[in-house]
Amino acid sequence: MPTKPRQTPSDTVKSEGPKLVPFFKATCVYFVLWLPTSSPSWFSALIKCLPIFCLWVFLLAHGFSFLGASSNARKILAGLIFSALGDAFLIWQEQGYFVHGLLMFAITHILYSAAFGMKPINVSAGLVITAVSSLSYMLLYPYLSGPFTYLVAVYIALIGFMGWRAVAGLQLANDLWTWTKLCACLGAVLFMVSDLTIAVNKFCFPVPHSRAIIMATYYAAQMLISLSAVECQDAVMARKRS
Repeated sequence: MPTKPRQTPSDTVKSEGPKLVPFFKATCVYFVLWLPTSSPSWFSALIKCLPIFCLWVFLLAHGFSFLGASSNARKILAGLIFSALGDAFLIWQEQGYFVHGLLMFAITHILYSAAFGMKPINVSAGLVITAVSSLSYMLLYPYLSGPFTYLVAVYIALIGFMGWRAVAGLQLANDLWTWTKLCACLGAVLFMVSDLTIAVNKFCFPVPHSRAIIMATYYAAQMLISLSAVECQDAVMARKRS
């Protein structure tokens, strides 16, 4: 039997692009309004979470039958739900809800890690991510105190594990990669960049244009990870029909 040709970036844009239009519009609304963080409100929480809500719709647009058949897609959808909760808590981080947001995103990373799976192991990717995570914690450690000394360590371990599982699946050298595995890899790396910027800006020193960097990389990361959920849509539906 002839093998199905690998999906190209242009194919992905044509098939998935229209479903992402609401996400791009919501992201533009967030950056255009640029509501001040000094005045947290339910409206500002809604505007911040709106792009993530649109990614829920993006996954749901593939059909409940697909979500029912794909456990990975369900895990990523669940991760997006906890992400929205984390975003809402971080709106009020100065009122004492930073740890709540940290917990929501920790759960998100666990769900994403489960979606990316444990095969292949890819020890070299794990060593690189471990080195990056360790260096990040070494940078932050002198500025941490109290419970944050341990909470930040656990959080870095979780997001590092998520990053490892995303990067491990790419396998560029073996020509086993797919476009959506590349999305997962890039999304995980951007998530790590976003969260590291948050940590440095909060605990170490002010990062110029930190909010723009954090939100741009965060929204891009969530979009790419959401795209990775539809990698095996055709295969999943074929298995369900058989």
